[in-house]
Amino acid sequence: MVPNPSRIPEIDGVRACAPPIGELLAAGRPCVLRGLVSDWEITRAARRSDHDAITYIRSFYNGRVISASMGEPDIGGRLFYTEDFTRLNFTSRRTRLDEVLTLIEGHLSDAAPPTIYVGSALIDGCLPGFRANNDLDFADCGIDAPPAIWIGNRTIASAHYDAPNNIACCVAGRRRFTVFPPDQIANLYPGPLDPTPGGQAVSVVDLRAPDLEKHPRFRAALEASMSAELEPGDAIFVPSMWWHHVEGLSSFNTLVNYWWSSVPAWLPTPMNALYHALWAIRDRPESEKLAWRNVFDYYVFGPGSRAGEHLPPAARGLLAPIDENAARSLRALLIARLNR
Repeated sequence: MVPNPSRIPEIDGVRACAPPIGELLAAGRPCVLRGLVSDWEITRAARRSDHDAITYIRSFYNGRVISASMGEPDIGGRLFYTEDFTRLNFTSRRTRLDEVLTLIEGHLSDAAPPTIYVGSALIDGCLPGFRANNDLDFADCGIDAPPAIWIGNRTIASAHYDAPNNIACCVAGRRRFTVFPPDQIANLYPGPLDPTPGGQAVSVVDLRAPDLEKHPRFRAALEASMSAELEPGDAIFVPSMWWHHVEGLSSFNTLVNYWWSSVPAWLPTPMNALYHALWAIRDRPESEKLAWRNVFDYYVFGPGSRAGEHLPPAARGLLAPIDENAARSLRALLIARLNR
C-alpha cells in the first residue's frame, strides 16, 4: 500500500496587504495561506470563467517574447525526460504570450490536450500594469521579490527544490502541491543535473503511480510528505530547499509566485559550490573524501565563527563574516585559480 501524504498546515484569513513573512520564515515549514489573494482582480476574473481570466491577462501583454514549453498529448502534462533520460520529452521555444493563451483556450475542452506551459515569466517585463491590482506587499519587509507568472493547462512539475523561499499564489484553476523535507533527497531519486526540465534536478518517481519496487526508498519520502490542493485565491509558502511536486488540476491554470533569498545578494548560489565539489572532490579516494568532509564541517557546516574564533579579528581574513568586499575578493580569487 502506498502511503498518503499528510495535510500541509494552513492559515486562514490572511490578506495580500499583510502576508505574514516573518512568521513563515521563523516556522521554516510549508504553509497554505487560504484566501491570501482572493481579492486580486485576476482571481475574480478566473472565478467568472477561464475566458475572462485569459482576456484579463492578455489585456496587459506588451508583446515581449517569452519562453514556452510544448509537449505532445501522450506525455500527459508531465514535463519530464525520454525513457533513456538523455533528452527532455518536450520542446521549448520563444514565442508570444498572447499566442500561447489562444492555443490553451483552443484546447480547454479537450480530454487529452497537448501540454502547454509558460514558466517563470517576469510580470514587470511582459505584463506592465498587472501588479497594480494583483500584488503582495513585500515593501514593509524590505524584501526584493519581483513576481513571475506561470500559465498552462494540466501540467505536472516533478518534485524539485529551489534555493530561494517561495510564496506561490494560485489565481486561476486548481493546483495540488506535495512537499518533502530537504532530508528526503536520497529517497526522492533525483534525476540528471543536466539537462533538467526546469533548471533544477527533479525526482524521477512518477507521483501519480510510484513504482515502489523500482524506487523502494520513495515510501519513506511519502511518509514524510505533506500535500494540499489550492483553489483560486489560495497561496502556499515553500521554504528554501524543500522539494515540491506541483500538478495543475484544471484545463487552465495560472500561478503568480515570489522568490526571495534570506541572505545578502553578494552570497552566490551554493549550486556553484556543488558543481565544483563534484569536479574536485567526489571521485577522490574514500579516505581523502572523509578528510575533506571534516574540513568542510569545520570551515563551512559548523558554526560560522568557529574556524576563526581563536585568531585576532585582524588576522581572520576570509574566516570572518563575508561582506560585500570579501565577496568581491573571493570571486576574483576563484576566477584566477580556475583560469590557471
